[in-house]
Amino acid sequence: MSEKQPLPYNTVLHPGQTLGILGGGQLGRMFCHAAQSMGYKVVVFEPHMASPAGSVAEYEVVASYDDEEGLTKLLDYTNAVTTEFENVPATSLKYLSMQARVSPSAAAVAVVQDRIAEKAFIASQGIDVAPYAEIRTLADLEQVPTTLFPGILKAARLGYDGKGQARVKTLDEAVEAFKSFGEVPCVLEAMLPLKKEISVVMARGFSGDVVTFPVGVNTHINGILSSSVVGIESISSIIEQKAKDAAIKIASGLNYFGVMCVEFFILEDDSVVANEIAPRPHNSGHYTMNACLTSQFEQQVRVLAGMPLGATDLLAPTIMLNILGDSWFIDSQEAKEPDWDKVLALPGVHLHLYGKAEARKGRKMGHVNIVNKDPQQVLHYARQVSEILHLNAHV
Repeated sequence: MSEKQPLPYNTVLHPGQTLGILGGGQLGRMFCHAAQSMGYKVVVFEPHMASPAGSVAEYEVVASYDDEEGLTKLLDYTNAVTTEFENVPATSLKYLSMQARVSPSAAAVAVVQDRIAEKAFIASQGIDVAPYAEIRTLADLEQVPTTLFPGILKAARLGYDGKGQARVKTLDEAVEAFKSFGEVPCVLEAMLPLKKEISVVMARGFSGDVVTFPVGVNTHINGILSSSVVGIESISSIIEQKAKDAAIKIASGLNYFGVMCVEFFILEDDSVVANEIAPRPHNSGHYTMNACLTSQFEQQVRVLAGMPLGATDLLAPTIMLNILGDSWFIDSQEAKEPDWDKVLALPGVHLHLYGKAEARKGRKMGHVNIVNKDPQQVLHYARQVSEILHLNAHV
């Protein structure tokens, strides 16, 4: 490696310079759009050609995430790198940090990559988590207390959008699920009496300054986020502030710089329990693209470039609806383009497609933001969008 030194945290990168991102998916694509609108160039590092982000970036490096030659080539383009998903090897982030500004850090991402470490860290910050047990062997599983059933068995690494998870009512079901996962390390969490699921998307700059976005109420279908509702469903100011304070405490404890999301459960007794951390922009924060003064992706650019954080005020009530590939297969086994003209004929509807070459059932293809000053109108048009695209959204 050359003698290139990482940028000091107080150094500002100005428009015209190149920012790097690890990962070529839709989050990377939306980062590219935000960076380019502010005058930056982007280099995408991605293992596969023709990725959603790589197709819109100025530069692209195609290599595996642990390929040192590829990582070194990335450093030829940029001295500031962020990531669009949490499963980039922490060792690669550490390698890059020897010569570049990396946000978030390898140490912070390493905690979040492992659910066992993540749960322990959150609890160490004095923040409530669901009762759980570490499961590394069948013997561990056979010793768990019965109070953890019914529960959810989650693979400690590489799980997202419901993957690597199984609901289990009994020890026998848990053993079967553990074996089906290949007996990899897991956590077994007790299922709790949920009232709502919420998320806090926030940004933390290198100076320690923090902003939080308005809290979204989330609904999942088959483990995949279906909708996020903001400014419509009532959340007490006490609960909202408790969740925001917890998210800020987590970011501070991780010494985290960048955009981060923390998902929480609100229980029937109104207690707040932290569920998971996402060290990146989050699906539940996509509403910010049309409903806030600054989007989560612009904040990601601002942090990486050392710019001041933007205001996060909500402009109007909003609902974000995810669009899966199922919408292409309503009446046929062959993909058919959905009725976008009908969707876009509705007032306050904003369509965001991710540039994926092939629609597949269960695959995230895009999202729709519905924004209107009248909450009832937001609900009305969101239901129409759901009907047109056959989303079956619970709004």
